[in-house]
Amino acid sequence: RNVKLVDTAGLRRKSRVEQKLEKLSVADTLRTIRLAQVVVLVLDGTLGMDKQDLTIADHVMQEGRALVLAVNKWDAVEDRALALKEIEDRLIRSLPQARGVPVVTLSALTGRHLDRLLPAVMAQYERWNRRIPTAQLNRWLEEMTQRLAPPLAGGRTVRIRYATQVKARPPTIALFAPRAEYIPDSYLRYLINGIREVFDMPGVPVRMHLRKGKNPYAPDED
Repeated sequence: RNVKLVDTAGLRRKSRVEQKLEKLSVADTLRTIRLAQVVVLVLDGTLGMDKQDLTIADHVMQEGRALVLAVNKWDAVEDRALALKEIEDRLIRSLPQARGVPVVTLSALTGRHLDRLLPAVMAQYERWNRRIPTAQLNRWLEEMTQRLAPPLAGGRTVRIRYATQVKARPPTIALFAPRAEYIPDSYLRYLINGIREVFDMPGVPVRMHLRKGKNPYAPDED
């Protein structure tokens, strides 16, 4: 299969970007992320994941791109188990939506484990492209709402009546509920995490849109 690879310049913190050429380079990198399908964020294994790395990873997720972490210079890391745990813990603490993002440790110097990177990219690309059949999605929704119902609004039950996937790349779900405005963001995060877990989409940016109304394909329902 054909792969178009775009190698961008690194992104420094805004306060350190001074030269006009570097500002243009930053703008080009941000544009490349916006147009990409999968973004491979390369980390220095001897330094771990810093705040700027997290900022870039968050930007990639906000843009709806699939993300893979490549941890370079792995040959120079002494305590590899600890270094990997610190990266994963940092992700969970600071960027929970990236939980489960593929992490590939490698060495560009020796070539070790480079052969693992492209398969990880392709696997994440397939997840990013995934379409969930509507019947499966609504069975999942029923199980999730039975396990934890949406919060009451004014003492009244808020029901999500129907779900359908309206697009992929990234997976985007429309939820239909008569009182959609009362469903909090925290409950949507609960549903998004559930989708990632049940349908094997770790670290994939899943989007959910609330639409006020009933199942549009069953207009006669109560």
